[in-house]
Amino acid sequence: MVVTDSSDEAGRTKSPPGQRNMVALAIYAIIVVVVVSMAVFYSFQRGGLSADIRNKATLIAPAGAGGGWDLVMREAQAIMREQKIATNIQVVNVPGAAGTIGLSRLHSMPGRADVVMVGGTGLVAGVQQTKSAVTMTDVTPIARIFEEYDVLVVPANSPYKSVDDLVAAWKSNPHSIPFTGGGSFDQLVMAQFAKAAGIDPKNTTYIPKAGGGEVAQALVTGTAKAAFSGYADLIDQIDSGRLRGLAMAAKEPIDGVDFPTLRQLGYDVTLANWRALFGPPEISAADVKNIRDVFDEVMRTQDWADAERNNKWTRAWLEGPDLTTFIADEDRVIAGLYKELGK
Repeated sequence: MVVTDSSDEAGRTKSPPGQRNMVALAIYAIIVVVVVSMAVFYSFQRGGLSADIRNKATLIAPAGAGGGWDLVMREAQAIMREQKIATNIQVVNVPGAAGTIGLSRLHSMPGRADVVMVGGTGLVAGVQQTKSAVTMTDVTPIARIFEEYDVLVVPANSPYKSVDDLVAAWKSNPHSIPFTGGGSFDQLVMAQFAKAAGIDPKNTTYIPKAGGGEVAQALVTGTAKAAFSGYADLIDQIDSGRLRGLAMAAKEPIDGVDFPTLRQLGYDVTLANWRALFGPPEISAADVKNIRDVFDEVMRTQDWADAERNNKWTRAWLEGPDLTTFIADEDRVIAGLYKELGK
């Protein structure tokens, strides 16, 4: 019988060739994983620390696709690409909790000069509604870019032919005139209108809906008798004859809009649905200027002018300490309206 010795000259047990191959492959796989992981890590570090808005732009919309915040960032993304203002541009939707989940995500990216988020009146309201631990003072305000105003509408077959007709019926029995709208901002406009009309906002009825389509449906079916909603959300329904526009909740008359403002009719209702840009905390003054410059270039294009005209956005650029003061003032106004509503 021939006996095969599986030990080497030093007396160590030799592994069979197949086992040695498997060990070698395992070691090789581990090395590959480590190398790739390190490469990804350092790539992320470089992307987070050295990228800026021009060469790696992440545009955050703190809501789902198709909403107002999303529209702003999609328009900006398209123009940045078309005009070669920036490269590697992505829009990231972070919906939930009235925009405060997106705000918290932005807050978790300190120093990231390649990230910018849109927010505005609705986000101020969202922070108050949800009692968010992260507020707009915890991130970096970049610039307010435009304002948008609500339109007051009733069904086409409504007996209320004017704002005064509607107010007279509302005053006589506030609960008999349920309002609807697309969210918290529209309810705040309704509350401001109630105050201006001499009606206690606590006595009003408001039925929130998810966008202009649902608002129009609630009016047509009689679930609601009147509504405030964004002009762009309802203009098709007005033009089609399903809804009747009564007035705009705007500071001044808007070009291309036939309705008077509530202020012109004697009701001081001017709460604007403004949009502003915010960066993460701990970005430098130079980074802030770079982001402003990029969006200034975007807003100088004809495509942006077309978007403003189509959506009835009123340009309202504001930056620096004036913007910080403005946001603080808006926070107080919205807190006051929520108090009036009993919230």
